[in-house]
Amino acid sequence: MARSGIYKSDVVKARAALVAKNVYPSIDAVRIEMGNTGSKATIHRYLKEIEEEDGGSSLPRVAVSEAIQDLINRLSERLSEEADSRVTELQNKQTEQQRLSQEAATALKTELQTTRQQLEQTQRALADEKANYGKTNEALSAKTLTSTQLAHQVSDLQERLAIEERHRQSLEEKHQHAHQALEHFRQASKEQREQEQRKHEQQVQYFQTELKKVNETLTAKQHEAIYAQQEGVRLLGELSRVQSDLHQSQETVRRLTPLKDELGLAQKRVEELGQKLVAQEASNKQIQESNDGLKTKVDSLLERNQELGLDLATAKASSAAQEQVVNNLLLRLSATAPVQTIVKTKQLNLPE
Repeated sequence: MARSGIYKSDVVKARAALVAKNVYPSIDAVRIEMGNTGSKATIHRYLKEIEEEDGGSSLPRVAVSEAIQDLINRLSERLSEEADSRVTELQNKQTEQQRLSQEAATALKTELQTTRQQLEQTQRALADEKANYGKTNEALSAKTLTSTQLAHQVSDLQERLAIEERHRQSLEEKHQHAHQALEHFRQASKEQREQEQRKHEQQVQYFQTELKKVNETLTAKQHEAIYAQQEGVRLLGELSRVQSDLHQSQETVRRLTPLKDELGLAQKRVEELGQKLVAQEASNKQIQESNDGLKTKVDSLLERNQELGLDLATAKASSAAQEQVVNNLLLRLSATAPVQTIVKTKQLNLPE
């Protein structure tokens, strides 16, 4: 791929290559030598500048062998320079390594001298330690005997301490069991009181509901009784009118024979009204009996409510008595704990 721009050095190299090939460096030849890169105007300008720098002389015709010989000479000089540079670098490295080796050897000699001095000091210290070891061994024997005696004393004290600890744990377990029993008793008493109170409230609500139903039923029956009484009064008035009509009809029958059939119908009507009156009186009697039963039930419910009130007061009194017993038990437990602590302290301070 052709480049977007060229440099003067590229043109110089291409021109020199063409000259080395004994080819005239024209614009097209230089452009082809550079890989068809660059504009012809730029190549022409650079060629003109190169010719002016060369003094405007015509290009010499150089043989191919001379160009190759010149290239070989330049490569030889370049290789020689690189070889000299490499040798100089290796010599510098060798000199630096020798210097570092000498410094390391000097440091090792100094370290060896220091180590010898430390070894002499260590030997003298070892002799002193051997002398001290005999004294220390004697002191260790005495300390071992004392330590054995102290170990026996510590063992005795640990046994006594273990006994006291078991005793303390036993007392704590008893106290914990008593506390748990007390809490259980409190919880049971509380649950019993709450259960009795809930039961009493449920019974009171039930009786209040029943009382309300009875009152409603009583009111309905009273309305029915009033209606029945009104109906009886109406039927009595109608019966009176019918009887009056009957008397009038009988008078009329005496005078009017054709009205006999109507009289028979009126008699049937009177009989039906009499039967209705009897049925209404029986219904009034039943309503009155039902009202009496409802009043009796209401009285019984009121008495039951009073009994429940007495039971609730008795339960409250029993709960108060149980709480008093619990408080007395707590006071006894709190009074017993300090005494046990004093006893344990005295046991721990016993002389050996």
